[in-house]
Formats: sequence, structure tokens, C-alpha cells
Amino acid sequence: MPYSNAVYALSRRRLLRQTWRAGSAITAAALLTACGFELRKAPELAFSTLYTNIAEASVFGQLLKRNLKTINNLEVITNTREIERAQVILELIQEAQEKVILSKSSTGTVREYVLRYRVRFKLRTRDGFELIPDTELVQEREISFNETAALSKESEEQLLYRDMRSDLVQQLIRRLAAVRQL
Repeated sequence: MPYSNAVYALSRRRLLRQTWRAGSAITAAALLTACGFELRKAPELAFSTLYTNIAEASVFGQLLKRNLKTINNLEVITNTREIERAQVILELIQEAQEKVILSKSSTGTVREYVLRYRVRFKLRTRDGFELIPDTELVQEREISFNETAALSKESEEQLLYRDMRSDLVQQLIRRLAAVRQL
């Protein structure tokens, strides 16, 4: 008889624990929906055709065009002969990646770098009305340097530049989505 009471108590604890977990999950879901939490959606743009002068060789430009083409009802025009079909013109003025020495050791060897990725752009209508004036977006990352691990640090640097490019593309798209009227 004592054995069956122990089994009963153990199964009852399991049932209470499972009920508590389920209740906690339901409560958390209810709180998230009550606070207005919502997953990020594709941006809604005020225009349906966009011309851009981005060079084909630009890695940033390729990533930007790929992301713009995924937006519903947006046609990206890159041919200058078809510019008159575009409602807005996105001009990429400058794109640059920089590597600046941040600190040196007492012997003069580099210990840290700052990696920067800069993009300058503006958005205007075909008539020349500026929707977004000349704007510069900048991303920075700090990276330590060690001569013994130069190859791995170079790979890390390329990964950081790729991450910065991706972040800047998302920032630029959010800026485009902020335009409400043409």
C-alpha cells in the first residue's frame, strides 16, 4: 500500500508540473499578444516602381536589389532607357569600406582595428523632388588583431563586412518604407 501512495504522489506532481508549464505558456502567449507584439512584415512602400543606378559589380548593390525584389508589388528598374517608367529614383552616391587602426601595442604592432562600412544615397521622384535627402548610413565593428592568427582574422573581417552590408541594406529598406507620399 505505501508503494501505491508514492506512485500516486509522483504522478500527481508530474501532472501539476505539466499543468503549470502549459498555463505558463498560455499566459506568456496572451501577454505577448496583449502588448502589441507582432513579427516584422515585409515593408509596404508608397511606390511600385524604382530605378536605381547601382553598379552590377557592387556586392552591396546586388544584396540590395535582391532584397528589394522580394518586396511585394515593387519593380526594380536598372536599365537607364526605362527610367521614365520609374516613380522614384534611388541614387547610390557612395559606398565604401574602411579599416582604421584603433590601438597599437607598446612595440608598435597593431592590436585593434575599427571596420567601417559607409553608404550614401538619396531618393527622389522623376521630377527631381527629394523624398530622402542625401543620407549617409554607417556601420562600425571593432576587431582585435593577432599576427599569429592573421588568416583567421582576415576571415573574421570578411564576415563582419558581410554582416554590416546586410544591416545597411535593411536600414536602407526601412528608410524607403518610411516614405509615405510621392
